[in-house]
Amino acid sequence: MKPKLPILALLALLAPLAAGAALAGPSSAVPAMKAEAGITSEFVRIGDLIENAGPAASIPAFHAPDLGSTGTIQTHRVLEVARLNGIVVLDTRGLSEVVIIRASRVIALAEIERAIAETAVRQLGLASAKDISVIFDRDVRPLQIEPTATDAPRIAQFEFDARTQRFGAVIEVQGSSTLRRKPARVSGALVNTAEVVTLARALNRGETVRESDILLERKPRAEVSPDVIGRPQAVIGQAARRALRAGQTLRPVDLMKPDVVVRNDTVTIRFEVPGIVLTVHGKALASGGEGDLVPVLNPQSKRVVQATVEGPGLVVVGRAHSRTASAEATGAVK
Repeated sequence: MKPKLPILALLALLAPLAAGAALAGPSSAVPAMKAEAGITSEFVRIGDLIENAGPAASIPAFHAPDLGSTGTIQTHRVLEVARLNGIVVLDTRGLSEVVIIRASRVIALAEIERAIAETAVRQLGLASAKDISVIFDRDVRPLQIEPTATDAPRIAQFEFDARTQRFGAVIEVQGSSTLRRKPARVSGALVNTAEVVTLARALNRGETVRESDILLERKPRAEVSPDVIGRPQAVIGQAARRALRAGQTLRPVDLMKPDVVVRNDTVTIRFEVPGIVLTVHGKALASGGEGDLVPVLNPQSKRVVQATVEGPGLVVVGRAHSRTASAEATGAVK
């Protein structure tokens, strides 16, 4: 019979084995509660609640909070689940609860609106999607779905009443089990709109419209008259024909070419006689923009002629006025 080893010698032999076990990795560490856990599934697993949970980590223990919501699990419930699944020793770290945060992907109303507008264009033969304004009923809210469902929302069902302009639609997202179990239905009205140019500020008569003075807005097409201006290029550089208020929708009748010749200004009158061009100084008797016909006074002859505004301080009497031009030419011709 072999002699028994003294207790100290036995401990000395076991010490290296114990040290090796301590270095083996996290599996040998004491299980400990977490203060907080972020999850993406519909179940809270033991590994979400307890560090170093070992083989029990993947076991579902509780239902998760709703998508995008936060909940708590009390410590005594975590201890109970741990014991039932073979975790006898658990360091609670003095915590009273574990905070559970369930991640989600938010589908904003703008995304749903775009999907509905595009569907309306395809199914109803309407104008482009940007011309369709979607007005949701008051109870329509953004959707919360799984963060792993990354596809764009699409319309699974679409109904439209042409008489009332109201619609109903069912939204789906590829890969979302939440929407597959409980389809999201939205409703509202469709409005066909037109883009119009409005003023960002009030303008006085004769003020030139700058790019910063205008806004592009969408209004119901039924409320927009055919002559309303929809292109900024048709407005910028024009002048107000009369005082205009902020927010006013612009029409051609509201605008005119900016004055480049002002009444009582000294101007150069250019007489274009066949074969020769003569110039004299004169006085504008009215204001006008480029291309306008304004009366000008030749101060030497005291005669008034009609001239076309060609640019700042310059008016032209053309061939149609050659007789007048010849009569107006004086020794002051340059």
